[in-house]
Amino acid sequence: MDAILVVNAGSSSVKFRVFKVENPQTLRQLVSGQVDGIGVRPTLKASGADDRKLVDRSYEAKDIPDVATAMRTAGAWLRSEQNLDFVAIGHRVVHGGPHYDRPVLVDEKVVADLERYVPLAPLHQPNNLAPIRVLLERFPDMPQVACFDTAFHRGHSEVAERYAIPDAFYAEGVRRYGFHGLSYEYVAQRLRELMPERSAWRTIVAHLGSGASMCAIADGRSIESTMGFTALDGLPMGTRPGQIDPGVVLYLLSEKGMSAAKVQDFLYKECGLKGLSGVSNDVRELLESGEPRAAVALDYFVYRIGLYAGYLAASLGGLDSFVFTAGIGERSAAMRTRIVEKLAWLGAELDPDANGNSSFRISRVDSRLAVYVVPTNEELMIAKHTVATLSGASWVDTAAKRTA
Repeated sequence: MDAILVVNAGSSSVKFRVFKVENPQTLRQLVSGQVDGIGVRPTLKASGADDRKLVDRSYEAKDIPDVATAMRTAGAWLRSEQNLDFVAIGHRVVHGGPHYDRPVLVDEKVVADLERYVPLAPLHQPNNLAPIRVLLERFPDMPQVACFDTAFHRGHSEVAERYAIPDAFYAEGVRRYGFHGLSYEYVAQRLRELMPERSAWRTIVAHLGSGASMCAIADGRSIESTMGFTALDGLPMGTRPGQIDPGVVLYLLSEKGMSAAKVQDFLYKECGLKGLSGVSNDVRELLESGEPRAAVALDYFVYRIGLYAGYLAASLGGLDSFVFTAGIGERSAAMRTRIVEKLAWLGAELDPDANGNSSFRISRVDSRLAVYVVPTNEELMIAKHTVATLSGASWVDTAAKRTA
């Protein structure tokens, strides 16, 4: 069966989904899976469209030491045991830099261009590109599409995009990009589908997970984001600090004698909720912990979300709705309760029962600020972009006919 493969590769896992092309506008998910524990305790897990378990297989650490090998392992299983042949592959790529403002068909030149942004997203970009290189080498004729987390934000005004530094740096790409764009784009589309009469609402979407950010959206377009040049900025995250005075970085370099590489490692891996709490980077564990520093970390997280809500509301000139998405936003009623309390000045009033059930609308019907929970689906967004990018080619209609 022909299908589209979507790949979302991280530092210790490769997530994948497979979609059947019903027609150029309709995609049906066939398989969802991942290889995690790469290099430590690798496992391949996947389920079908009906959530039936298809595989749960463990490997020795030496058998899957890196992302590239994980991609080969998952691909071999999909082809040999699921009888899937792919007509195209879509990839999440975190940073598109100043030039890639939409999904693009990948070749060696594109990969070389994207490697320049590895220093701007060291946790993500190398791992995003690793499967692309593997597949270019093994299947050079296979269409691959790179979909960028930065692209959704590229319509920001110049004043929103700039830093107050000399113009030469802006010209070479030192600017505020924003991230989690595939998630925000999906949520914006879902809101338009679910509430077409309110598609022009001024909305803040909070993508709250191990990586966390918020985005101001008006009429389905990104207006402002909490993240900037890199994915370090804005909200505190699992292991990243969020907004920090640049003077702190200078202090680490000049007074603590840390190298640039050590500072980078520190900011990406040792800060955020992990650094504040000294306990964990996982909100679930912090909520269960009795350690005072765990409570401080959660208080700080909620406080900063409240601050940035005001910042983003100002960029929109007012606020009509607030949307939770991603792991914490979709699953933690306790954290939603605490955050909505910080939004009371904007008119938010929570419906406790709806919140406890993770309903679509979790605010009271008479709440001046409407509050929603919308599960994100970055992989479906990537699949749609893959079809759209290649829609002029004959393979789309041919694939739809073959898989009908």
